[in-house]
Amino acid sequence: MRLTSFTDYTLRTLLHLGGNPGRLVTIQEIADLHTISRNHLMKVVHELGRNGVIETVRGRNGGFRLAHPPEDINIGAVVRQSESDFYMAECFDPNGNVCALVKGCSLRGVLTNATAAYLAELDRHTLAMLLPEPAPRDAGIPISFQRNEAQADQAA
Repeated sequence: MRLTSFTDYTLRTLLHLGGNPGRLVTIQEIADLHTISRNHLMKVVHELGRNGVIETVRGRNGGFRLAHPPEDINIGAVVRQSESDFYMAECFDPNGNVCALVKGCSLRGVLTNATAAYLAELDRHTLAMLLPEPAPRDAGIPISFQRNEAQADQAA
């Protein structure tokens, strides 16, 4: 299964926002970072705002940020909201199925189970789980240097 570019950009946007907590981010910033269409990204941001995943601030110094903590944003839910359908094959589309094998085919059941497993795996993850660990500001690890014999003699 392959995600649409819309969902890919949705996830990239959320990862960027999660890595910049509390800061207002602009569409142009993300578009430049990933070299993606600003217009396409505007649709992504609009949909994320409409679904309540992000909050937007209008105006000259505006932008957008996560509306919820990263640990409350489920990846499976985000993917379901951003994908238009999960038709793995023609036979899943109730309006466009012209497959001659549909009556006796067991492939549809296999693909249904595979899609369910795929979504179940996404459901197990939150945005927080996908963010890199922040680098410690002060790990408190003492640094010691070993001196050679000449330096030890000079110190004595």
